[in-house]
Formats: sequence, structure tokens, C-alpha cells
Amino acid sequence: MERIGFLSFGHWGPGQGSQTRTAADALLQGIELAVAAEELGVDGAFFRVHHFARQQASPFPLLSAIAARTSRIEIGAGVIDMRYENPLYMAEEAAAADLISGGRLQLGISRGSPEPALQGASAFGYRPQPGETDADMARRHTDTFRKAITGAGVAQADPRYAGGATGLLPVQPQSPGLAERIWWGAGSRKTAVWAAELGMNLMSSTLLTEDTGVPFHELQAEQIQLFREAWAAAGHAHAPRVSVSRSVLPIVDDEDKYFFAGSALRDGRDQVGVIDGLTARFGKSYVGPPDLLAEQLAADTAVQAADTLLLTVPNQLGVEFNAKLLGNIAKYVAPALGWSRKDAGNLL
Repeated sequence: MERIGFLSFGHWGPGQGSQTRTAADALLQGIELAVAAEELGVDGAFFRVHHFARQQASPFPLLSAIAARTSRIEIGAGVIDMRYENPLYMAEEAAAADLISGGRLQLGISRGSPEPALQGASAFGYRPQPGETDADMARRHTDTFRKAITGAGVAQADPRYAGGATGLLPVQPQSPGLAERIWWGAGSRKTAVWAAELGMNLMSSTLLTEDTGVPFHELQAEQIQLFREAWAAAGHAHAPRVSVSRSVLPIVDDEDKYFFAGSALRDGRDQVGVIDGLTARFGKSYVGPPDLLAEQLAADTAVQAADTLLLTVPNQLGVEFNAKLLGNIAKYVAPALGWSRKDAGNLL
């Protein structure tokens, strides 16, 4: 385990005990949590993107603000729904955020997940072409986006206003190296292989839209193995990255016990359900004393197969609580998985 980061779904609302009652609360606390995480030695600050919901929706202003307040931590999305995106405008936004961060952007993208809106992408002006599915449209947008961030020409020059230039113009700005820091949020073994063939890193979540009857972590480890084999067969010049997400909630004091004791009994095993008509297997939560969590995560074959662990955080409990949670994981749990903080001059 080379890196640990947090993954926030950016929830906000007036629920009992919520510390993020407004969208402004969620955004500003997201920035502050990233700053605190960097001080703790955590390696990444990632945010889930949802539309038509009281959650984070527009990642690039948030990521750029975090980039301006930090110097080391990776920043990213986990994941952006490509059905909704104008791929050329997104290429400009992503390059700008990456330049502000000094090349720290790690951008997770995917076909997206079930959502509150019926055909929500069409409200944004994006509809599948004849014969396309939503997934096809997301992949088409992804192809255009990835070409644009590599400097490919996408619009015909007008010599009258382009200094006499002819041919196709690329979008600006460009950020060198960004193309190697795009991740695909794969929900199955097949899509992981597809991502590897195209040279995208693998971002695997706490669920897979398939079920073979084996424990979730074993199915996910198989997905990772197939990804790595496909990557090697494709002959890409750079090494791949692989992340998995887990809900890890160490119980260290009475406050933790108050919030999470029930979760230890309720969420401590895999679950099987249906998403978009497909049988899906959901991974369990890890809740309990830090030494027990370290032991359980060490036995999680997918965690061991990945290089990056993204820790889902209960963002509505506020910055102070989540900084404490991340600090406890960084101090008591992650070192048992082989992780060590990179800024060794700043010890916990």
C-alpha cells in the first residue's frame, strides 16, 4: 500500500447532527479537510460527483481551490459521470486545475451510477446518438476528452484570427502528463480490462456490478489481476495505478463508539443487491478497534493488490471529526498495510 487518501461524497443537508447544512458548508469544509489531511501525511483528497442531489457536483472549482491551499496532496474525483460532460470544456477545466496544482490531479471518470434524475444527462443537453446506449455516449465523451488533453487538434483554425495558422487547433491550456493520470471507475472485470487496454488507471469501488458467489474482496482482486494482465499485454510505456475504496472506521474513543458501534454489527459483511438491473456485490465496512482493522485489512486481498486505498469519510460529521478519523487510520492502521507517510520530516 503506497498511498492512502480520503473519498468524500460531499453530502449536505439539514439532518440532525449535520455539520454541512448548506452547499457552501460542504465545499468549504472539503477544502479544509484536504488541508488537514495533507498535514496528517495523507496522500490524496478525492470527491465523488453526483448531479441533481445534495452532494458535490462541480469538481473543478473545488479541486482548484484545494490545489491553491496545498502543496503535496494528490487531488481528484472519484468519479466524474462522463454522460454529463462537454469533453472539450472539461479538458480545459482539468488542465487548468492540474496546472494550478503543479501536476497533482488524479482524475477518476466513468459511465456514472444510478441517479435521482430520469435521463439527467439529457437535461444538460447530452443524448445518445442513434444506436448508442448511455454507456456508449460516456465512452465517446471520454475518447474526445482524452484526445483533447494530449494536444490533439479538435477545431479548424480560422487563418484570419489565428495568425495565419491552418489545420486543427488544440484546446488550451495543456498540462503535460495529465493523460497518464486519468482513472476509469470500473464496476466489472470486463470494464477493467477495457480501461487497461486504453491505458487508463483503475479506480475500483466498494461494489461490483456482478456476483460470482465469492467474497467481494476476492472478486475485486480478480478484477485487479485481469487489469494488470491486460495492461502488460497492451505494452503501455508507463506503470499503472490501482485504487480501491473502503469504509474504515476505527473506534478509539466514546465519540467514535457513539457514531459507529451500530455499523460494526450492521455493515460488517458483504451484501448482494441489484443496480440498473444487474446483480451487484457490495463490500463490507471495517469498523472496530484499530488493531482489529489492521488485521482485517491485511487479509483483504484487493487492498493488498492495490497501490492506493481511498477511505470513504462521513463528511457531514465535520472537519474536526474526519481529521481525527484520518489521523487514527494513518497512525494505527495504515502502517500495518505497508504504508508510510512521504513527508518524513513531519511526523505524526
